[in-house]
Amino acid sequence: MSQDLLVSFLTKLNALTGGVFLLCAFGLVGIRQMLTCLRIYIFQSLLLAVSAVILGYYHGSFHLFVVAALTIVTKVFIIPWVLRQAVGYESYTKREISQAINIPTSLLIAVAIAIFSYYIASPLLTAGAGVFEKVNLPIGMASLLIGTYTVTVRGEAVPQLLGILAMENGAFFAGISIAPNLPLIAELAAAFYVLITVLVIGLLAMRIHKMIAKTKVGEMMALREE
Repeated sequence: MSQDLLVSFLTKLNALTGGVFLLCAFGLVGIRQMLTCLRIYIFQSLLLAVSAVILGYYHGSFHLFVVAALTIVTKVFIIPWVLRQAVGYESYTKREISQAINIPTSLLIAVAIAIFSYYIASPLLTAGAGVFEKVNLPIGMASLLIGTYTVTVRGEAVPQLLGILAMENGAFFAGISIAPNLPLIAELAAAFYVLITVLVIGLLAMRIHKMIAKTKVGEMMALREE
């Protein structure tokens, strides 16, 4: 395979990965079943790892291969395990997530956010921007902002945490295209920070769920010490 054909193939594969990555962000907004949302987050994290491998191969960057490995270890295996332990598998399979705005309206807002993200990303792409930056930067920004919206409309702690983690996925999806040679220490620190955050919130959610059998944030705020 010639170099031009290889670059064309990698570009199309990364664009496909980015498109499905963005669909996962919409899925986190439109799906109300907690276990399905967790599975969507896992799949989105896998797509982030795939994009990191593609860009790592194209740029010859060892750092991006490390990003892919850290993503799979922490976000595909460790974080889902922690969240399942925090709430319990039975709660995931039975519960629907409460949401402040209905699903059709939320999806329309998410589409508007995605369009807005492409609009604000355009000035950030210089004339010499590569094909990967043109895909990853707007999609990453859209996923970050949609994740922010998810946090605001979800009514429970664990789905809000998934929104925060989706925001982090979006930031990394954009970052790997504009900074493929990010120092290794920064990558390790980011992965460690995300893991510690999930551990802390997971332990808190587990404790609260054991005490009151729910994790609705609005009702938690109304709790008072007797």
